[in-house]
Amino acid sequence: MANPSVFTVSQLNREAKRLLAQHFLTVQVQGEISNLSLPASGHAYFTLKDAQAQVRCAMFKGQQSTLRFKPANGLQVLVSAQVSLYEPRGDYQLVVERMEAAGEGALRQAFEQLKVKLSAEGLFDSDRKQVLPLIPARIGVITSPSGAAIRDILTVLKRRFPAIPVVIYPVAVQGEAAQFEISAALAAANRDAAVDLVILARGGGSLEDLWAFNEERVARAIAASRLPVIVGVGHETDVTIADFVADLRAPTPSAAAEHAVPEQAAWLYAFTDAERRLTRLMQLKLSSSRQQLAWREKALQAQHPGEKLHRNAQRLDELERRLAHAQQRRLSQQRQHWLQIEARLKQAQPTAALERYRNRLDFLEQRLAAAMNRKLADLAQRQAAAGATLHAVSPLATLQRGYAIVQRHGETAIIKSAADLAVGDWLDIRLASGQVVSEVKRLTRDVA
Repeated sequence: MANPSVFTVSQLNREAKRLLAQHFLTVQVQGEISNLSLPASGHAYFTLKDAQAQVRCAMFKGQQSTLRFKPANGLQVLVSAQVSLYEPRGDYQLVVERMEAAGEGALRQAFEQLKVKLSAEGLFDSDRKQVLPLIPARIGVITSPSGAAIRDILTVLKRRFPAIPVVIYPVAVQGEAAQFEISAALAAANRDAAVDLVILARGGGSLEDLWAFNEERVARAIAASRLPVIVGVGHETDVTIADFVADLRAPTPSAAAEHAVPEQAAWLYAFTDAERRLTRLMQLKLSSSRQQLAWREKALQAQHPGEKLHRNAQRLDELERRLAHAQQRRLSQQRQHWLQIEARLKQAQPTAALERYRNRLDFLEQRLAAAMNRKLADLAQRQAAAGATLHAVSPLATLQRGYAIVQRHGETAIIKSAADLAVGDWLDIRLASGQVVSEVKRLTRDVA
């Protein structure tokens, strides 16, 4: 290019984008969302505006995982973004990295969005609520160790039923770490086999102060708990997502403690009343038994005691004889039974069985040895016969009988006819012992 001050459109946009990125690092901008577009790619495109101006924004799919709420038109937000320029169109824009709802109204909207989502999943359904134990064996309390809530809970539990032990799981109930600590404490309580009821509580505060109990992580941890969970957060007018998921919602931490245990005095009164009624029933039963005994005594006196005693004595003698006879018969049967068992045991003695098996093994060993010898003799005989047969047809045996093998010198083919030779040929003649090299001086061919 002759004139360096002349840019192409692409060069100008690229240079403007570079200058914007160098001049503006990460900026925070507050405004209202409008023209929101959520294509299938998962990215979000919208305009951020105030009363006097507007700017295009893009928030890519990966950055949306940190959102606590669903963006919507008309929502006031605070964004952290990189100032950039979209080169193909030359549009100045913000590439949003983080987005937060601005003001309590935005938090309330995030609350409503999560409430609708979890309700649609069935986390608020009454049929999944667990029944609280009548008298808990041990209560787990998840709250701040320094707040007023723990003091109120312990005071109520001590007043109503001091015999029930309490395990305290200290957590932060406010701030970014609170949702993680509360979820971890719920998991720890569920791992303790002795705990059978959990109280999750904190004192009152603003919507932002109570936001840890509106986190989806905490709601799902409560829903996943195998233990019944009572939630007592804030004051009576404070309502959180945790209240909807809990097995029982209490308006305050103190009320949560009251729901957790019965009134000990009422139980003591019930035990005392039960003892009193049981004593009265026993007295009535004893009085009735005494009356029946008196009636039977009168009936016995109306009969002849001597005759009845005589009959009973005879009956007793008869029963005694029958018992002695039955005992002797039973004893004889048992003796016969034991003799049979003894005979069977003698027959089944391991020594006799071992001797039989040992004799059987010796017999089989002798048969095996004899069979092996016969087999070896047979194989030796067959081998000798095969060797003799092989030797009879062997070329060496033929040579032993005076024959020779004739080959043209230096060749491997065997000469079978004089017609295959000529005078002057040199021959290799192999005998039974040794080899002869000779020259053909004369040929005599057979006349057909």
